[in-house]
Amino acid sequence: MAKGMILAAGQGTRVRPLTKDLPKPMVPILGKPVMEYLVEHLVRHGVTEIMVNVAYHHQRIEQYFGDGSRWGASIGYSYEGVREHGDIFPRPLGSAGGLRKIQDFSGFFDETTLVLCGDALIDLDISAALVEHRAVGALASILAVQVPIEEVQSYGIVVAQPSGQISSFQEKPTPQEAKSTLASAGIYLFEPELIGMIPPNQSYDIGSELFPRLVVERRAFFAQSRPFHWIDIGRVSDYWTVLQRVLKGEIADMKMPGKQVRPGVWVGLNTQIPWDDVTIEGPVYIGSSVKIEPGATLIGPCWIGHGSILRAGARVVRSVLFEYTRIAANMHFEEMIVSRQYCVNRRGETLYVGDDVSNLRWGDARA
Repeated sequence: MAKGMILAAGQGTRVRPLTKDLPKPMVPILGKPVMEYLVEHLVRHGVTEIMVNVAYHHQRIEQYFGDGSRWGASIGYSYEGVREHGDIFPRPLGSAGGLRKIQDFSGFFDETTLVLCGDALIDLDISAALVEHRAVGALASILAVQVPIEEVQSYGIVVAQPSGQISSFQEKPTPQEAKSTLASAGIYLFEPELIGMIPPNQSYDIGSELFPRLVVERRAFFAQSRPFHWIDIGRVSDYWTVLQRVLKGEIADMKMPGKQVRPGVWVGLNTQIPWDDVTIEGPVYIGSSVKIEPGATLIGPCWIGHGSILRAGARVVRSVLFEYTRIAANMHFEEMIVSRQYCVNRRGETLYVGDDVSNLRWGDARA
């Protein structure tokens, strides 16, 4: 079959503050970390030996996933960091450098390896992609998707010949510089020989360094363009959009948890909701131990994390509340991601609890 590599060492700066104390692969979608969907998907396609490179907040990933046996996988971790003055600090080796470190340690990548970024949802037919990769004799294959011209700056941009051979690779070009709108989806198939081309013991990037070199050296470097859903959580606005799409039921293999108590309304255990005295329009998921006071309004798509409280007269519209978030009485939150410490609107503008610049009031529901 193939081996798996999930890239999970990055800092996730573009989705702050969601990643202030969470690594990006642990950002939740329907109450599950993004990376959990990836692990489930790999296992569905028979990819059960998975390495993960980690750095920032690495314990959060390792404690959650453990040895992978809960998912029918074997998961291992490769920590990237340095020791300075007796303390350990995370220092990622770049997307390619992390692969080389694992290879130098044990030679783990001894067959075709599927490499995935740990912060995107995919429903790719991995088995079909492997067949095509091997059929053309590729050293490296990229899964590519069309993106709007105004978004090319977020991606590696590919020009491929009719055979699929890649003749140009640009990492994050401006719309004026971009030679196409075919973007790398951060999903790669690599042969062991390719990993041997990565320089050892240094930071080295797949998109800005390894791929341009493959083009220059005219290696067997191919793009695959096949239909699949791919949702990248590159920015806070993407995260908000993903959650809206998921709650509307647009993404396959993503089932609403809880029990459906009326059309479009799912609830967890032990909730306190005076149904006759609140306004709730789905699609909405209300987690366990949530309290909604009389006169509150909830307009979906919404996800209300467990242990949250909506006080009387509160109005929450097309928003996400992380667990244990309290919305104060008569406060209106629209198109927001809200946690105990901060809230972010869909454009990525952040307010923190106690900021005087806003009249919004919210906080911690735990006590």
